[in-house]
Amino acid sequence: MFELIRNHRRWMQFILLILIVPSFFLVGIQGYDSFISREPELATVAGQPITRGEFDNAHRNQLENFRQRLGSRYDPALVDTPAMREQLLNQLIDQRLLAQVAQDNRFSVSDSTLRNTIASIPQVQDNGRFSPERYRQVLASQGMTPTMYEAGLRSDLAIGRVLQPVAESATAPAAVTASLESALTQERTVQLRRFAAADYRTQVSVSPEDIKTWYDANQQQLTVPEQVTAQYLVLDEAAASQDIQVKDEDVTGYYEQNKNRFGQPERRRASHIMIQVAAGASDADRQAARAKAESLAQQAAANPAGFADLAKANSQDAGSAQKGGDLGWMASGMLTGDLNKTIFSLNKDQVSGVVESPSGFHVIQVTDIQPASAKPLAEVRDEIVAEIRKQIAATRFAEMATKLTEIVYDQRDSLQPAADALGLKIRSVSGITRQGLLPADKTVGANPASASSDAALLDNPRVRESLFSNDTLREKLNSGVIELSSDTLLVVRVAEVQPQHVSPLDKVTESIRERLTNERAAEAARKAGEDALKTWSADAASLPEGFGASITVTREQPQQLTAPVLQAAMRLPSQPVPAYAGAVDGNDYVVVRLDKVEPGKVEAADSELFSRQLSAAWGDAESAAIMKMLREQYQVKILPEAANAIKGSDDPESAAG
Repeated sequence: MFELIRNHRRWMQFILLILIVPSFFLVGIQGYDSFISREPELATVAGQPITRGEFDNAHRNQLENFRQRLGSRYDPALVDTPAMREQLLNQLIDQRLLAQVAQDNRFSVSDSTLRNTIASIPQVQDNGRFSPERYRQVLASQGMTPTMYEAGLRSDLAIGRVLQPVAESATAPAAVTASLESALTQERTVQLRRFAAADYRTQVSVSPEDIKTWYDANQQQLTVPEQVTAQYLVLDEAAASQDIQVKDEDVTGYYEQNKNRFGQPERRRASHIMIQVAAGASDADRQAARAKAESLAQQAAANPAGFADLAKANSQDAGSAQKGGDLGWMASGMLTGDLNKTIFSLNKDQVSGVVESPSGFHVIQVTDIQPASAKPLAEVRDEIVAEIRKQIAATRFAEMATKLTEIVYDQRDSLQPAADALGLKIRSVSGITRQGLLPADKTVGANPASASSDAALLDNPRVRESLFSNDTLREKLNSGVIELSSDTLLVVRVAEVQPQHVSPLDKVTESIRERLTNERAAEAARKAGEDALKTWSADAASLPEGFGASITVTREQPQQLTAPVLQAAMRLPSQPVPAYAGAVDGNDYVVVRLDKVEPGKVEAADSELFSRQLSAAWGDAESAAIMKMLREQYQVKILPEAANAIKGSDDPESAAG
């Protein structure tokens, strides 16, 4: 048949043309164009589509942002969920909607507003002022030009004007603010009586039949997910440091080269007289200040012993003048420029000439000198040995990492060659799933990963992702080298796969017995508490035995009351008192006795802050209401194809089919 087509190509083209052209009249050229090239549409805003391509691009950017922010803690299973994808789609719809509203209402931003906005960005400022050079550098580092950035920012600012006035002008009604403030600060004095489930454990029994019945009815809860037994190699600083021997001559050489690190550098104590010169001072003012400083320098040089008195009388440095100009002890480099150079060039008690700095003119005297000192080698030997070992280990680590990468790729069916070549030990653990590490009682195999000293490494999302990749899981090949940090590398290999299964009855019997015992004890405690609550509520004036000491609580200061107990206390009517309420608190049951209700005390500053916070929340609620109204007005529709995107289907067309 193919030979016929090759030999009669022109005839075949003519036949195809006859077949295709009439169909254009039936479905239209636009229909063909849509059939061939149109992307699936997830939603429409005012009839304009949001396509699967737009969503996928935003989705990739979102995941990359998470990856960069979370680093080694990035786990797609936590951030790439249907809920997150649905939230992203709604964000795209809202962005498109706000842009359309801004365009329809011709919202715009003036050039001065744009300039002021850019100038206020800290990243493009130099010493608190806008720097055109830094602005261009920052944009260039992101592959943008000022024109591109300013166009995008102008659009964003215009879109922001749709809801910004709502949020900025929103104010919560005074009555609402007062009511909520009163509810938050109201003080209630209560007593508690706890019916602890632990006290009822001896009163309940669980039979083998009860256990079997529960086991048969709850197979899904007892299902253990697919898990693997993994072999792995760890290359870290400890592995790279094995058998490193540091020679005595290396220690001595390191000590001599770094002597200044193992002691104290030379320190000097200095005093100064400063004649201040204001920024922007005239030449005449500067000359007058210098003349005064030179006169003081001559007086100090003539009588060095009187320097402190001269400083007290004349120095304009408020911080040191009353101390005779004393600047304290300092090492070289603590001051900059000529000040540092002068202090470390004078002899003890010597007075300098006039030294200029950005603050003014100085006359300096060195009052004491403490020579540099070094600790003896014997005292710092262990520290030096550790530093040399660390340096050698760093070099060795880089070499071992290169070798490890080569071997695990060249010999992918075993970790043994890499272990032998690098002197590493093959470690083995069990109970690793796609979602995490199983507890020991659900692990099939020896050495549960959750109990391993390497549990934190093995529970890293990238390690689990590698273990359950097709090559590693099905083909039993080595993974690539996984870099968990700059000094920790891991290579994993699946030794055995345990399919998803329901735990055998004999392995979970005790856990089921414990569960049923707890449930029945909790039910007994709850029934006893509810019976007591009925009795006490009928005679509220009396105070039954067993209640604890009175405590005063508010919604903001619960005094260690759990949420269910606090809610029970706060939901009781203010009158009459005393009154009773009950709450389930974990496995226990707690009866609350309300004795007194008093209004809370609120500071004026706290009240003002609360009012602002509530108004901000009110503005958010009003903005959400407006967005809901705009969605209706602009006929926002979420189309059936959106379900595939939210579900995470990689092939929209096949999913649709």
